[in-house]
Amino acid sequence: MLRVVKPPSEVDLVAAEQAAAAFLVALGVDLDTESLAATPARMARAYAEMFTPRSFDLTTFGNDAAYDELIIARSIPVQSVCEHHLLPFLGVAHVGYLPGERILGLSKLARVVELFARRPQVQERLTQQVADWLQDHVAPRGVGVVVEAEHLCMTMRGVGASGATTVTSALHGQLRNDAASRAEFFTLISANQQEAVHHA
Repeated sequence: MLRVVKPPSEVDLVAAEQAAAAFLVALGVDLDTESLAATPARMARAYAEMFTPRSFDLTTFGNDAAYDELIIARSIPVQSVCEHHLLPFLGVAHVGYLPGERILGLSKLARVVELFARRPQVQERLTQQVADWLQDHVAPRGVGVVVEAEHLCMTMRGVGASGATTVTSALHGQLRNDAASRAEFFTLISANQQEAVHHA
């Protein structure tokens, strides 16, 4: 079992609270009210939480059954923060791989997504980092990652494109190089969406 430890971080909540208060005051927010007085502290704690992934153990098992078909976790929740505006982007990740000698514990796919989502990010990099990490640590025959997210920096400001979704993908190994495997991956991750439309 490989121990995966979150990157060392030094969170200074006192300094963050002071900075949040100065930021809000500079924007003309009156903090001298009962409902807003504790907002800088809450803001500091919220961002500290959004920027801190939980540590976890990378649990893998020997592929004793020589399973050689796709393993996919669909609709893993993604909660991250755009590094350009520090506004959230929210959505789902679909993560799949063709196992080699080791099988990954299923919950760890969600943990890996969180590992790279809990920091200031851009969606393209997040998608690539998850795929690269799985390729490097599990050595599968192929990896596929698709992230679909709505960015509040696009829906709440600027163009105001409410409901717009951004889709990014990253593929390695057989899922990148073999057309049939790639097509199967994309078919399987979209199956739940097709079923939802069919039953609507």
